[in-house]
Amino acid sequence: MATAVKKTPLKQTSRTNDPERTMAEILLVANKEFADKGLAGARIDEIAAATRTSKRMIYYYFASKEGLYLAVLEAAYRRMRQIESDLHLEDLEPVQALKALVEFTYDHHQANENFIRLVMNENIQRGEYLGQSKDIQQLNGSALQTIQNLYDRGVKSGVFRPGLTPLDIHSAISALSFFNVSNQHTFGLIFNHKRSSGKAQTLQRAHVVSLILNFVAKPQS
Repeated sequence: MATAVKKTPLKQTSRTNDPERTMAEILLVANKEFADKGLAGARIDEIAAATRTSKRMIYYYFASKEGLYLAVLEAAYRRMRQIESDLHLEDLEPVQALKALVEFTYDHHQANENFIRLVMNENIQRGEYLGQSKDIQQLNGSALQTIQNLYDRGVKSGVFRPGLTPLDIHSAISALSFFNVSNQHTFGLIFNHKRSSGKAQTLQRAHVVSLILNFVAKPQS
């Protein structure tokens, strides 16, 4: 008579030994926590509870609450610059390249309100934590170099006016795209101009593109 073999059920684990995946999950949850509540109001306990890790592990990876906050800021900028590099603006003629960059920035800010809130919160901190980053200059230096390259091509071909700096152009794009999200709630209340979502449509995408192109374009004689 054959003896029945007792099968031991496989142990189910709630978390894999995958540091990169764990850190990515922590950053994703922390992004929303810091965007919603700022550095002072965010709670590591709540971030840990919403992830497959522990408070102790968060401190192991990021050293402190401030360390996690800085990592979230860097990740947000890094993600934006990585997507921006995928636009391959060097393959487009200057006007179309600038148009694509403006449209990307506008769409990115519209779809990532948490990014806007993080930047606003860090400005309340007067840039104290972003200033401690060893990578932030390099991360965002690429944005200015991208604009410099397409602007130089435009000036050389006679479609862009000379005398501008990449920071001039970047600031104008950022200001218009940023305001559209950062001020949507107050703008809608003050001017009674809300969409069905309850948020204001301050500047339309096509208008922002037109404003930037007119700002950079060489006047027609």
